[in-house]
Order: sequence, then structure tokens, then C-alpha cells
Amino acid sequence: MKINANFRRNMFGLIAFSALVSGTVMAQDTSVPDHPRVNQVNTRLSNQQNRIQNGQANGTMNGKQAARDEKQDANIAQRESADEAKHNGHLTKGEDNRLNKSENHDSRRIRRQKH
Repeated sequence: MKINANFRRNMFGLIAFSALVSGTVMAQDTSVPDHPRVNQVNTRLSNQQNRIQNGQANGTMNGKQAARDEKQDANIAQRESADEAKHNGHLTKGEDNRLNKSENHDSRRIRRQKH
């Protein structure tokens, strides 16, 4: 039964993260062309989510570690969404730098857990 509880918790985290990321994309004004900083942050979040899923699938990362990393990614996505809302769907260089710093920290933690 423990596996089922972990699976449900991880699936909930994945669904919540997906909702945040898709909400970020949907919240953008369609009249504003794609902004490279926004695309970069979203691509990195997507890549990190894939790394987390791969780590769980191959057994190098347990459910607790994955949940913590997904929570961090969800926090980054939420901050990105709030920053975009302030600037009509764009990120300033400073906001991009802060989000990238957080993503770098999360990426290093994922790497350490998987190796």
C-alpha cells in the first residue's frame, strides 16, 4: 500500500505542476509575441520535469526527492507567472536572472540525486 500512496502523491505533484505550467502559458496575452526569456524558463522547467520523471522511472530518485523537486519547479513556475503578469507576458532581465538562478540550484540538486 505504501507504493500506492507514493504513486498518488507523485501523480498529484505532476498534475499540479502541469496545471501551473499550462496556466502560465494560457495566462499570456496572445497579442504579445513569444518572448525568448519566457520560452527559456518554460523549456528549462519542462526539461527538469523530464529529468525528474526519468530519475523515478529508472530508480535513481525516490518519490520524496521527486516531490520536493516538483514542488520547487512549481514554485519557479508560479514566480514566473507572477512576473509575467506584471509586464504583459514578458520577463525583465532581472526576473529572468533570478528564475535562472533558482533553476540552476534545482538542476544541480536533481543531478546530485540521480548520480
